[in-house]
Amino acid sequence: MLVFSDNSHVNLHSAQITTIKIIKMKITIQSKDFTANPELTEFIKEKTEKLFRLYDKIISCEVLLKIDKSETKGNKICDIRLVIPGNDLLAGAQCKTFEEATMQVIEALEKQIEKKKGKSNVAV
Repeated sequence: MLVFSDNSHVNLHSAQITTIKIIKMKITIQSKDFTANPELTEFIKEKTEKLFRLYDKIISCEVLLKIDKSETKGNKICDIRLVIPGNDLLAGAQCKTFEEATMQVIEALEKQIEKKKGKSNVAV
């Protein structure tokens, strides 16, 4: 039994204790040779946080945005590296927009995460 300063008490045998583990992964967004607008960085942050919900062992996420010097319309490049215990996961895409490239990379990383989770379940 716990007694509090206001003379109330709790019987520990009937109390339920729930521990919630809340950890944010570190997200680093680097734009090479240009400044990314806040809407783009927020979009990338939201999409990469989704990966952490899929796989909570992610330590950090490193995003590199760059523009290919070619004159083609699909010159926006997004590379993402997920730092995890063991081997890091990497993916990249080149598209017309950074948002489109980010979505392609996120989809590729989701597949890699599912594959990694499948392997770790087999090993257990």
